[in-house]
Amino acid sequence: MNRQLIRSYILLVAVAILLFTVPVAFTLTKQLRDDTELSVLREAKTMALLLGGSDSVSCEALTEVAKAYDRESPGTVQATPTPACTPDLPEPAADPALTRAVTDDEPTTDWGSDFIWGRHLTVTVPAEGDAAVRIVYSTSDMTTRFWQIWGFRAGLAVLVLAAAAAIGAVAARRITRPLRELNSMASRFGDGDLTARSPVTGPAETQTLARTLNQGAERLDTLVASQRRFVADASHQLRTPLTALRLSLDNIADGVDDESVREDVEQATAEVVRMSRLVSGLLVLARAEAKVTAPEPLHLLDIVDERLAVWRPAADERGVHIALRGVADGRPSVLAGPGHLDQVLDNVLSNALEVSPDGATITVRVEASADEVALSVLDEGPGMTDQEKSRAFDRFWRGQGLTGRSGSGLGLSVVRQLLTDDGGTVTLRDAPDGGLWVRISLRASPRSGG
Repeated sequence: MNRQLIRSYILLVAVAILLFTVPVAFTLTKQLRDDTELSVLREAKTMALLLGGSDSVSCEALTEVAKAYDRESPGTVQATPTPACTPDLPEPAADPALTRAVTDDEPTTDWGSDFIWGRHLTVTVPAEGDAAVRIVYSTSDMTTRFWQIWGFRAGLAVLVLAAAAAIGAVAARRITRPLRELNSMASRFGDGDLTARSPVTGPAETQTLARTLNQGAERLDTLVASQRRFVADASHQLRTPLTALRLSLDNIADGVDDESVREDVEQATAEVVRMSRLVSGLLVLARAEAKVTAPEPLHLLDIVDERLAVWRPAADERGVHIALRGVADGRPSVLAGPGHLDQVLDNVLSNALEVSPDGATITVRVEASADEVALSVLDEGPGMTDQEKSRAFDRFWRGQGLTGRSGSGLGLSVVRQLLTDDGGTVTLRDAPDGGLWVRISLRASPRSGG
């Protein structure tokens, strides 16, 4: 927008220069031409009077005046002889202008070119006795003056345009400052900083827009704060009774000898555990949708190593091997919210371990490029059909894993929400050796690889 304002300002000044300076230059050029023509014509008529005189004194005076004119001006005087006067001057060449002056008794002016003027101005004036005086006037001085007129104004125009560009740049920055502040506020707000506000400055229109955005941000901040309070309250109010209910069921199971009753209690306990997972998933998803944290640079390998260390004992119990492959050189950094990658890896690794047969291998791979870091998790489970992949990110949808359907159906929904908040993506593919390939794409931090 700054460039457009500067271009518009320069164009406006250029039009003003064109409308006021160019006509003045044309006027001065025409005045120079008219003054020169009038001066030469006046001198030619004076010499024609001397040529038409009937005494020798006039003839001698003509010769002296003509030679003085030749010395003092860029013009040359030519004259045709008469019976009474034969001046010591060159005779003009016979041409239509001379014929017209002698025959029709009319003066002629020839600039030598239709465009401004040529190299010489030729003025032919009739005299008494079928004679004529011609002055051939060099226009070199006029041409020099012409370039001074136009060159001065062209240079002045360049200086004015340069000054206009500088003033336009300052004015454009001042005009667009409220818009830049609004854009900065919107960028911070989009990154999760709900405290961002825009100063109410500038023209009335931008002040109104700033107030409207600030009011909307205030309302949204209030709503998010209310949601966070609700999430915290719900976390406490729901988890505590579920934990108490599970402990009660465990106590009942320990004191019951009837096998059928024990099975019912164990089934109820399993449902309580599943409900606890569902509540935890809903709370995580609610926090993710609140998007209250801005992405920050994080070392991906540190997080991967930490989460793999947590999940390896559970994998070892079933003989499942977790391997880290294709690690890029250096320590790639990614942009993510605090705790987001931990939750993403936990959900993906939990799903992979859920569907992996005993003795299988889960492969975790890290690949870094200039602006992206890819984290892949490949398992050796049954994989998914194309229809299942299209529904895998739906809330409460659960795939048919090897160990049953004990999941909450929110894991991949949470993964996608967290990655979307951080500007990343997640896709599901078929692993090369069978199974599912979860590919997570993350934004590389500017300090990635450090």
